[in-house]
Amino acid sequence: MTEAEFRAACDAFPGAEEGFNMSSVVFKVNGKVLARLLGDSEVMLTGIGPDEIDHLIEQDPATFHATQHFRDAKCIAARLASLDPSVLQTLLERRFQDVAKKSVVKAWDAERGA
Repeated sequence: MTEAEFRAACDAFPGAEEGFNMSSVVFKVNGKVLARLLGDSEVMLTGIGPDEIDHLIEQDPATFHATQHFRDAKCIAARLASLDPSVLQTLLERRFQDVAKKSVVKAWDAERGA
């Protein structure tokens, strides 16, 4: 996956905003972090619990890793080069549904036929 593809995946959500914070590009929905571009072809995905972090790292250690700080913040880092687009989409969609306004999620679900 390229940085451009990652940006496009994040920007595709209704109300997604791209900005810069804490020395990295951040994607937010409803004022809450959806994901970050960390540099060095890595991204940070948010809203992932400790058990899922462990599972993702165990299943694909070439792609996923997390420091204790990331674990405590319910985040995981991923290497773009090996990040599966379908896994990214699943993680982004779930985070979007958690942080977006319920009316926005409802309209988005209706638009997708979900």
